Formats: sequence, structure tokens, C-alpha cells
Amino acid sequence: MTLSVQEKEERLKELIQEKPFLTDEELAKYLGVSISTIRLYRNKLGIPDQRERLKSIAREKEENLKSISMKDIIGELIDLNLGQDGISVLETKPYMSFEKSDIIQAQYIFAQANSLALALIDAPIALTGIARVRYRKKVHIGDKLVARARLARSKNNKYLVKVVTKVNSEEVFVGKFIIASLKV
Repeated sequence: MTLSVQEKEERLKELIQEKPFLTDEELAKYLGVSISTIRLYRNKLGIPDQRERLKSIAREKEENLKSISMKDIIGELIDLNLGQDGISVLETKPYMSFEKSDIIQAQYIFAQANSLALALIDAPIALTGIARVRYRKKVHIGDKLVARARLARSKNNKYLVKVVTKVNSEEVFVGKFIIASLKV
């Protein structure tokens, strides 16, 4: 059954509310319409494009950051609940890959996860003490890395943060970080 224009617009609003980091191309696939139709619907509904949505969310989250600044975050900070969990998105670019292939270098994947783990800590200064990481799959130019971090436990000034990074729904990286907070 084909949806009416109104139903598609309503579904577009719901999708963007649920997943603000979806691109126009991904939204077009969900709704079975062209990218230009998605742009038309967004303009009509006053919904900004993905980059503007992410910037808006990041500005809101920046106020919550304590241990690091927004410029230290690798990727776009989508959600942050200090001392609990957070999400960041990193769009991979050609400069992040090895010169002889389209595979993304590990340090970019690690840096996104590490900066998100640090951002979770509710302290003026936090440093990574230990990191145990596993790279599960190759990441290619153009892939969108979605990292989700969760504070697993804390004791005194030490925090165990688990970060899982996915491309689409496939796990590509898992890291456990022991973060230490320092007194100023």
C-alpha cells in the first residue's frame, strides 16, 4: 500500500525524531521516494538538513561537557548523559584512510570512542588510563560510525566505560576504557 504525501511527511517527522543523524539518502530509502522529494518535504515542514540537526544537538550537549571541550570530541556528539551514556557519529573521509586502500585507519575509530568515553565523566579533568579494544570489521571511506558509550561502573575516581561502534547495524569496534578523574 502506498502512503499519501501527508502520511509520508508524518513518517519523515517520526524518523527524524527517532534517528536525527539519518541522511536525506537514508530517509529516501525508508520512505521509498527520491532524495529531492525528501528535501522538499523537509523544507515544507521546516526541518533542517542532517548537518544542521547534528550541530543543533551538539550545541545543546556542549553545555553538559565537563572533562573535555567540544573541540576535543572526535565526530558529532549526538547525545550525552553525564555519568551514564552517550552517542557520537563520525562520517569517514578519504584523508582517514590508508593511502593504498579505502580502509579507515584504526586511530580515527579509537579516537572517536576514546573522546566519547572521556566526555561521559562528570569531573573537571579525566584521562584514559587503560584501553582494551577490538576491531571487529574493516571500515571504509564513506561509512558512518555510530559510537555508543555506557558507564559500566565506577569506584572512587576510576570509571569503566564500554564503547561499541557500529556501521549500519554491524559492530566494527568494541572498547573498554578505564578513565581516571583528577582533582584540579
